[in-house]
Amino acid sequence: MKRYILFDHDGVLVDTEFWYYKAGERALADIGLTLDEDQYLRDMNQGLGTWAQARAAGMDEQTISRQREVRNDYYQEYLRTEAIEIEGVVDALAELSKYVRMAIVTTAKRVDFDIIHEKRQIRQFMDFVLVREDYKLTKPHPEPYLTGLERLGATKEETLVVEDSSRGLNSAVAAGIDCVIVYNDFTRAHDFSQASYRIETLIELKDIILNAT
Repeated sequence: MKRYILFDHDGVLVDTEFWYYKAGERALADIGLTLDEDQYLRDMNQGLGTWAQARAAGMDEQTISRQREVRNDYYQEYLRTEAIEIEGVVDALAELSKYVRMAIVTTAKRVDFDIIHEKRQIRQFMDFVLVREDYKLTKPHPEPYLTGLERLGATKEETLVVEDSSRGLNSAVAAGIDCVIVYNDFTRAHDFSQASYRIETLIELKDIILNAT
């Protein structure tokens, strides 16, 4: 039986990835550039994001830096005003908490994470949260999940990672931890061939942790 779960955050516990894309799209539109969604998804699969297309269009780094701040403001606006809940998450966490200890390992910045959870019930089930400022190297490097293991005092064998992206999956695999991929329409085209399990909803984790040997 698995005793610990390390959750990714965006796209797993809250439905934020679309709004991150929309914030970038809006920031580029402000200066006359179009952010192509299909290319964005391909770039994201390779650990890139909004600014890959901006650089390809010839945007200089000073402008990118300015528009990144604009994007961040738009994203925080969406976090405060849009419906980003994923149905069933809180109930699933409440049930899972009877069997395992849980934590969050996210690439989200602390300011964004705090905005998201001002009025939500997810953090009560978590031993701790690691945000982007809590480690040096980001996913797909294994450091985030190795840091999570250390904080939990857990072994790789008794832990599961739950992710929705190939970048996160690669981080978990590099750390030597079994990874569950939960379905997310925004990352549906990613390569998940190294995943130990695939699920549609988080409540399916209960059967995995009880049956895992």
